[in-house]
Amino acid sequence: MKKFNFSAGPSILPREVIEETAKAVLDLNGIGLSLLEISHRSKDFQAVLDEAVALFKELLDIPQGYSVLFVGGGASMQFCMVPYNFLEKKAAYLNTGTWANKALKEAKNFGEAVEVASSKDKTFSYIPKGYTIPTDADYFHITTNNTIYGTEIRTDIDSPVPLIADMSSDIFSRPVDVSKYTCIYGGAQKNLAPSGVTFVIVKDDALGKVSRTIPTMLDYRTHIEGGSMFNTPPVLPIYSAMQTLRWIKAQGGVKEMQRRALERAELLYGEIDRNPFFCGTAAVEDRSLMNIDFVMADEYKALEDEFMAYAQSKGMVGIKGHRSVGGFRASCYNALPLEAVQALVDCMKEFQKSH
Repeated sequence: MKKFNFSAGPSILPREVIEETAKAVLDLNGIGLSLLEISHRSKDFQAVLDEAVALFKELLDIPQGYSVLFVGGGASMQFCMVPYNFLEKKAAYLNTGTWANKALKEAKNFGEAVEVASSKDKTFSYIPKGYTIPTDADYFHITTNNTIYGTEIRTDIDSPVPLIADMSSDIFSRPVDVSKYTCIYGGAQKNLAPSGVTFVIVKDDALGKVSRTIPTMLDYRTHIEGGSMFNTPPVLPIYSAMQTLRWIKAQGGVKEMQRRALERAELLYGEIDRNPFFCGTAAVEDRSLMNIDFVMADEYKALEDEFMAYAQSKGMVGIKGHRSVGGFRASCYNALPLEAVQALVDCMKEFQKSH
């Protein structure tokens, strides 16, 4: 039976990426050695890193004056690296869910960190609007896509202070005006690579402005100067990231990823809105294209486990919703084919018909 992978992360990767990575684990480019055993400072791996950085800059049209870094620790490490490097007196945070809240909590260890707005009052089911960004803040931090609650900021907002974004789960799903941001970061295990590497896009001249002493490994300048090789980098996920970026370019680039994301979302949200057995959980205007949350309608709540079992029997994998929301979550990252969404929609239609 064919499997359709809707996992929220680690998540689906293009089949070509998996196959090329598997080949490199056995023999990298015919050199007779595995990717896993060569020196990270060898010319063979340096070529991988250089290409990954170059493709990052090309696909996102990153302007001059920004560095692309590959570091460890996950996006959660960035929750402290960001304030370490940028918070001098005060930082401002938009609280749109679990990960945004964790980032805010971490920043409070470094100075004043204010919550400019929150959607906690309605279980983070919408993106706050009409808030005021304090002009005396050192930076304004946002989480662009909320994997748990299924909301997304799909435009590049204008900020009167340096803008920093966690784009773990929607990077490369739409064009981004990087010039509006001082720093963009994210874990790779959604749209880019297996877990184990974190990407950072940082504006070089924004660094070195805080008065505190920054530990060596937590200073972005360390990784810029070291070319992401101050310590041994996670070579396998970086290689997979390079292959994914090749795949995105070959498919037509980020604009094509955006077109496909809209197509998948239109199909699935259309069925959620049509089918009386289901209902979405996020405000319509703030619905995520990457993580589509839905639950059984109240009158059919008792059928939730039955639908889950039915969907799994049809090859749907990873659609169980997060415990904070319940119900179902279909993560529709770049590598997910439209065929998978159609199969899930067919399940929903068949389930309705059978009842």
